[in-house]
Amino acid sequence: MKHQPPRRWGVVAAVVALVLLACLQIQYHHLKVDLGKAGFASATQENNAIRSRNRIRWGPDRNGAHSLPRGIVHRHSDMSLRPLWEDDTASTHKNKNSDYSALLAMAVGISQIKNIDTMARKFLKENYAVMLFHYDGNVDGWRHLEWSDKAIHILAHNQTKWWFAKRFLHPDVMAIYDFIFLWDEDLGVENFNPRRYLDIMVSEGLEITQPALDPDLSTDIHHRITIRNKMAKVHRRIYDNRPSMNCSDESKGPPCTGWVEGMAPVFSRTAWKCVWHLIQNDLIHGWGLDMKLGYCAQGDRTEKVGVIDSEYVVHQGIPSLGGPSLSSKTPRRSLDLRTHIRRQSSAELEKFKERWNRAVREDEGWRDPFDS
Repeated sequence: MKHQPPRRWGVVAAVVALVLLACLQIQYHHLKVDLGKAGFASATQENNAIRSRNRIRWGPDRNGAHSLPRGIVHRHSDMSLRPLWEDDTASTHKNKNSDYSALLAMAVGISQIKNIDTMARKFLKENYAVMLFHYDGNVDGWRHLEWSDKAIHILAHNQTKWWFAKRFLHPDVMAIYDFIFLWDEDLGVENFNPRRYLDIMVSEGLEITQPALDPDLSTDIHHRITIRNKMAKVHRRIYDNRPSMNCSDESKGPPCTGWVEGMAPVFSRTAWKCVWHLIQNDLIHGWGLDMKLGYCAQGDRTEKVGVIDSEYVVHQGIPSLGGPSLSSKTPRRSLDLRTHIRRQSSAELEKFKERWNRAVREDEGWRDPFDS
């Protein structure tokens, strides 16, 4: 038998070594690719996490303060006047005789200054805030009153209290107050005490109220439910068997129950958060709002809305806004203006009704809580 020459065996060994080396290089290449993919995936995940954190940090926020450290954020404001420098004699403390903070807001004209003076003094005595919306442009005429500098004065010509309320009584600004009195300027308050009134409102669990009207002295009463019941502290409904009214224990809504009039409403803080959104920005006379206030009563409007009889007022029925002032020399023109205002109010009432009905139709997820 003939043996293979040693040189031939060397060639075979070299070929085998080259094949093994090529296989190792291929395996190394695949391993490198796999490791690269894993590293890329990890880096991508990390980058996505960073982007996500950045979006959370810098993204849009409905409160507009998400990019600030939480401890520096003050979400609410108030109407308290602050001194330009520290003054130990300034009275900034809450009245120890009252458990509540409250704001009285009114649209006022100089012709009613005597009546407003009486009202403001009663509220300031209880350390409640007073805000006057001047619709006649006259602010200087109030400066001689000793309490004038303690009140907030806002001026806009020929605007109603609902116009002012929508723009200056935002719930975030009102959050410091337990109660908001949004009153007309022609109310007599000889038999009214705001602190006792709020005591009753709280003890009765009411969210939306108004003081009853004195039927003997008031000159402008439109709805029976607002008339004072001399035998009661509070009433929440009336009874009337006339065909046009038909109010009984079975009645579940206005004008028989769950209703107050727009001249002198008082709202809890929670109720006001809802009412402010109900006020239409362009319907400045507020007609129609009273019929829907019960939806903001935070529960059953037949229980949470009421008229307080023991603290009552006189509605003087003086049409100051758009009407004749004490110094008016053109009462005829003022009368014409009042006619235009009433027509505008009626037109706004129809618009409000249309908007409500349309909103109910279009919001498929909303259910009327008072629809039996």
